[in-house]
Amino acid sequence: MTQVAGRSRHTPARPVVDLADRRALLACQVDDPEVAEEGRRLKEAALLDFGVKDSVVSSWLFAKCHHQIPTAAVDTAAVVATGDGTCLLLYNPAFFVAIGAGGVRFVLFHEARHLIHRHLYVEEELRADPVFDLAAEVAINHVVLIRLGRTELPTRAVPDGSGGTRREPVGVDPREVHRMYQEDLREQGLQPLSYEDFTVTDLTVYGELKRMRNPPVPPVMCVHLGTDGDGTGRVPMDPETVSSVVEETLAELMRRALRGEELAREELLSLADRSTDGGKRLERMWGRMGLGALRGETQRTRRVEWWRRWLHDVLASKLREGERLVYPKKQGAVLLALGHDPMLSRRGAERTKVVVVALDTSASMPQEVVEWITSLVGRTEGVESHWLSFDGTVMPFVPGERVHGGGGTSFQSVVDYVEGRLPVNGRRFEERADAVIMVTDGYAPTVTPERPDRWIWLITDGGDDWPERHDPPMACHRVVTGDG
Repeated sequence: MTQVAGRSRHTPARPVVDLADRRALLACQVDDPEVAEEGRRLKEAALLDFGVKDSVVSSWLFAKCHHQIPTAAVDTAAVVATGDGTCLLLYNPAFFVAIGAGGVRFVLFHEARHLIHRHLYVEEELRADPVFDLAAEVAINHVVLIRLGRTELPTRAVPDGSGGTRREPVGVDPREVHRMYQEDLREQGLQPLSYEDFTVTDLTVYGELKRMRNPPVPPVMCVHLGTDGDGTGRVPMDPETVSSVVEETLAELMRRALRGEELAREELLSLADRSTDGGKRLERMWGRMGLGALRGETQRTRRVEWWRRWLHDVLASKLREGERLVYPKKQGAVLLALGHDPMLSRRGAERTKVVVVALDTSASMPQEVVEWITSLVGRTEGVESHWLSFDGTVMPFVPGERVHGGGGTSFQSVVDYVEGRLPVNGRRFEERADAVIMVTDGYAPTVTPERPDRWIWLITDGGDDWPERHDPPMACHRVVTGDG
C-alpha cells in the first residue's frame, strides 16, 4: 500500500529485499514473537471477514496467494506477482498491529483492488502517468470506504517531533483530493464535479484530475506503482501472472453470482460499472464472462458466449462412462515399431450435462424471444441438450425443425414429460435431467417439480416471476433480448 499502504510520505522508502529469494523474506522476521502472532491473527480474521461479508473478490484473490509471509522486508503490505506464475502476500506484522483489525481489512482490500486495477487498465500510456497512479489511489480508497462501511481512513501512531506521538491517516484520502480538485478548478474559473459525480467511475476520477493545473500527486506512491532509480518496479508485478490470477478470480466471482450469491453479484456489477468506458478490450472481457446474463441482458453479438459459459459454469453434471477415444502415443509407437496397427483406447468417465430447454411458444410469447432461443439450438458444446416447445402440449424438436405453437400454456405438461410420466408420440423421456431451463412469460398455473433446485426459469419482459416467490423458490432470471 502507499502512503496508501501506510508509509508516511515524510519517511524514506526502505528498500525492498530481493523478492525472488523467499528465504531472505523469511529471515527478515519481526523481533517480538507476540507481535508476529497478533499480526498473523489480524490477517486471518480480515480474510475470514472478506469471505463472509465484505468482498468475494478479495477472499478469492488472497486464496490464490499460497504463500503469505510475515516479514520486516516491507513496511506495510504488498501482493507480489512473480514471473513463475505465483502470487505472495507480504505483510509486516508490526504494521498490522499498529493499525488494528479495521485497518488490516482496509489495507488488504486495497491490495486486492490494486491487482484488479492493474489488470483492467493495462494501457502503458495510463500506467506511465503519475496522475493515473493518483486516480487509482483515489478510486480504490473510495470503494474500500464504501464496501467496508468506514467513514475515515485507518490511522497509526507516528512521532510528533516533541517526544510524543500523533495519529496519522494511512493512505490517500479521496475526499481530501476532491477538495483540492475543487479549489484548483475554481481558481481556473471552471466548474468542478460534486464528490458523487467525481468518483462515479475510475476513469472519471482520472479525467477530472487531468483538468487540474497541479494534481496533488504525493511524492511517495503505492509500492505497486512506485519505481526504483532504474525505473523498474519496487515490487514485482509480472503482467501475465496478474492477468491469470485476476481473470480466474473474476471468473469464479461470475460463477458464484450466477448461482445466486448476492454479495458476489453486487460486487461484480459494481466493479463492471466502475470500469465503464474502459474501451473495447474491457467490453469484450465482460462480454466473454457473461455480464449480460447476470444483468438479464443479451447482446446479439454475445449470445453464444454467455450462453455457453452459463451452461458450463452453473449447471449440474453427470458421469457417462467411456465416451472419449484417445490415441496412446507411447503404446502406439511401440506397436508401429513391431509392425502392428495402433489402436484407439477409451479413457475414463467424461463429464457431460443433460439439459432440457423448454420454449414457451404460446400466443403470449414475444416472437423475438422465440427467434432468439431457437437460434441457439445446436451451438452448445459438452452438453446433451433436449429441446422442447410447448403451449398446452409438449412438442420435442431438433435443430432445423420449425417450432410450432400458439395455444394455451401448461407448465404441468412439461413437468410430467421431463419427469417421465407423460408420453409424447408414444415415447417417454428416459433421461434424468441435470437442469431444466424454462423460457416463458410465466403466465400459466404454477407447478412444483420433484427437484425444484434443478429448474431455471428465464422470464421475458413483462412476465410473471412467480418461480422466485414459489415455496420452495426456484432460480428465476429476467431476459432482455434487445441490442443494448
